[in-house]
Formats: sequence, C-alpha cells, structure tokens
Amino acid sequence: MALLSETPRIFWAGDSTVKQNDFTSYPQCGIGQGFSLFVKKEILIVNRAENGRSTKSFIDEGRLEFIKENIRKGDFLFVQFGHNDEKNDPLRYTDPQGSFKDNLRTFIKVARDVGAYPLLITPLYRRLFESEGKLVDNTHLNYPQAMLEVGKECNVPVIDLCTMSRRKIEKTGDMDSRRWFMHLAPGEFPNYPEGKTDNTHLQYAGAVAFAELIAAGIAQLDSPYRDMLVNPDEVKEDAALLID
Repeated sequence: MALLSETPRIFWAGDSTVKQNDFTSYPQCGIGQGFSLFVKKEILIVNRAENGRSTKSFIDEGRLEFIKENIRKGDFLFVQFGHNDEKNDPLRYTDPQGSFKDNLRTFIKVARDVGAYPLLITPLYRRLFESEGKLVDNTHLNYPQAMLEVGKECNVPVIDLCTMSRRKIEKTGDMDSRRWFMHLAPGEFPNYPEGKTDNTHLQYAGAVAFAELIAAGIAQLDSPYRDMLVNPDEVKEDAALLID
C-alpha cells in the first residue's frame, strides 16, 4: 500500500545525543533511534541531527535550511540542543538569554510558517556522579531554563528531558546507569578497540530508556502530538512519574 501524501513526518534537529548513527560508530546510538519504537509505523522519521552541533552551527551550516525546504503542513519538528551551545567555541557558542533563544524562535518559525508542529526538548543530563550517589549539579548551565522560557513565550510544548533524565539516572544509580552510556571495555567493540568511558553519548539501551521519557512527556500533550504515539495511554508508569 502506498503511503498517503498527508502522512506526517518527524524532523529531528539536534546534536549527537539524538543523532541517527550507523555501523561506523556502533554501539553508539541516538535517542532519535530509540524514539522510533514509540511512534506509529506510518509516521516517517527524518533525523537531521549531527554530532557537535549547536543551534548556531546547525543554522550556519544550512542544516535548518534543508528542513525548511522539506517540512510541510502536519509534520513535526523536534528541536533538541544545549550540549554544544554552551561550548567555548565561536562557531558554536550562544548566549542562553540571547542568541540561543533567538535561534530557538527561528526553529519554531520554520515549523509554524508551513503549519507544522514544533516541539522543544531540553538536553539529556550528563552522567557525572559525585559522592553519595548524586549527580553533579547543573551540567547544562542556564540552557534548559532558557528553552523552557521560549516554550512558554511562544506557546510551544517543551519536554524537559534534562530534568527527567537526571532523576532517572540518579534513581538507577552510578553502576547500573553505565549500561546506558558509552562505557565500553577494551576489545569489546571493533570501533573502540581501546574501550571508552563516555558519560554523554548512549548505547541502544540508553537511547530507548531516554526516548521513553520523551514519549511519556508527549503522551501528556494534546493532539496532534500524542496522536503520533503507539498506545499513548500505556507509556510505562515509572517513566510518567518522573514528570512534574
């Protein structure tokens, strides 16, 4: 059966934590890949996220222009940034109360200009434990709060993945949460012969675990957002409980 022309699509704009990976970086996996498990089969996913990008570099490199040229009425634009906007790099850095907010408004406008639906997603919390099982505070500075403020200002829903993922990681604990991230033993995977200890990027289990949080957040939204999900009323309760 041919796909209907009005079948909605999800466009992802973001960084490596949500990117669609391939075999060259296996077992690294982005949340966008895990999220496909929660979406109805007829909804197509166009993942344009790329390693190391901030809102600034994503726009400057023409990546948003691709989305602008292809997104259409009824589609969704998922916007997830923060990890690289905070970097001390003139090609990527944005001021959380200035250019970061301006860039988010630009993403929102691209979607709304064609009748698509924007969704903002705060960045995944970094898995950096300090003593007594607590994560290091505020690993993303003021960027998550700035995104929440833009969402309120523009009447765009925001999934606060930063807060939810922090709770989930702390609840799971230091040792057990390592399986979600790129903690690899030497010789375990050909792409990383010397092993790896990475508390930002995910393996498939982590991509699914944190995608579930996004799905739990979307399940609480009105149509058309929740309509994209497979059985939105059946998202796991423990994930839903992590949302205020």
